[in-house]
Amino acid sequence: QVQLVESGGGLVQAGGSLRLSCVASGSIFSIDYVGWYRQTPGKERELVARITSSGNINYVDSVKGRFTISGDNTKKTAYLQMNSLKPEDTAVYYCNAGVRTVLSIWDAWGQGTLVTVSS
Repeated sequence: QVQLVESGGGLVQAGGSLRLSCVASGSIFSIDYVGWYRQTPGKERELVARITSSGNINYVDSVKGRFTISGDNTKKTAYLQMNSLKPEDTAVYYCNAGVRTVLSIWDAWGQGTLVTVSS
């Protein structure tokens, strides 16, 4: 079984920064990709940033130049550094990862962490 646990959300003023963390646990053989998504009430979940094991990185246009995704394989942890936050960045942020164990492949999701940006 694979679990993802996010942390680092909270309340911040516009222009501030937060760093989200996503820790993977379980009998993990490898991690193929990690993505950060966000969702607000009444809207679909949106992909914010994604990094693959080969180093490919993608960002949604609205966060380019402000957010940075990274990962530490030794710690099985991914990060989303969020700078110059705007009120429209307010959402629940979810971590998603493609994880291989010895016996199976998981598309795992975390429980989400709330980010609130005040104006």
